[in-house]
Amino acid sequence: MSDKQVPIGSGFGAHTTADEVLAGLDLSGKRVIVTGGHSGLGLETTRALAGAGAQVTIGARSIEAARRAVAGIDGVEIDRLDLSDLESVRVFAERFVASGRSIDILINSAGIMACPETRVGDGWEAQFATNHLGHFALVNRLWPAISPGARIVAVSSGGHHNSAIRWEDVQFETGYDKWRAYGQSKTANALFAVHLDRLGRDTDIRAFSLHPGKIFTPLQRHLAKEEMVSAGWIDADGNPIDPTFKTPAQGAATQVWAATSPQLDGMGGLYCEDCDIAIRATDGAPGGVSDHAADPEEAARLWILSARLTGIDAFAAHA
Repeated sequence: MSDKQVPIGSGFGAHTTADEVLAGLDLSGKRVIVTGGHSGLGLETTRALAGAGAQVTIGARSIEAARRAVAGIDGVEIDRLDLSDLESVRVFAERFVASGRSIDILINSAGIMACPETRVGDGWEAQFATNHLGHFALVNRLWPAISPGARIVAVSSGGHHNSAIRWEDVQFETGYDKWRAYGQSKTANALFAVHLDRLGRDTDIRAFSLHPGKIFTPLQRHLAKEEMVSAGWIDADGNPIDPTFKTPAQGAATQVWAATSPQLDGMGGLYCEDCDIAIRATDGAPGGVSDHAADPEEAARLWILSARLTGIDAFAAHA
């Protein structure tokens, strides 16, 4: 079997913006859900998709903050969603399903990064719970509303290189490392797309994951200025100095491309970056997807664990 995790020569790149990806595409009549669609890359994604004619539903912890952020953007509605709280996920999903509307695109954009050790739910590590388990439960509960031909996009990160799934201690009960915890959650995002695509492809519901690039957004809220100076991201005065950082419009482009591009028709379960299919990572080379984030056996194992922890599995007979 040939490896499909290879670039396709999309014609786009690291500096492409979300609007450029959508040039010429008419999304009128399409219903999109974007988690965290009022902040950072999610907000840029919302702007671009709504500008192309899509009707966008934003899942946000704060309705008020979301309203302020999207003021002036037509075709957007907001509903409360806290991904760290499975009851909030259930209520959001049941309300949407009960509305009788269908979903053409679902973008799991919300997330937290490198936060202090925090426990949610049944004592779960917060990054794994919020970035992965919340989205896992959301997609499974929304499944009755997801249309054949839909795309589901999981926003992962190059941070997935920092950690495979730590099967011996997924919840970091024996010592917390904020960057390894973030890395594990981003590996989980990628593996989720791998297995979801396998389960959904018979109805032409395809899933992708991606690395958006490095972008200054509210995602860095938990990082001290000194840490970002030490990493070479900013100078002592707080000015960006790392030339590899993207603008938010460039950072949102890959998730918008994965969600809409006809170049990806008939494909799925793949990890993307810079508006193309990513290469497989090799030692010493930047970028790409690590084998541990693209392994179908790891993906199936994670699905089983996630279903057990959340108590929800729309594909119980098939997983």
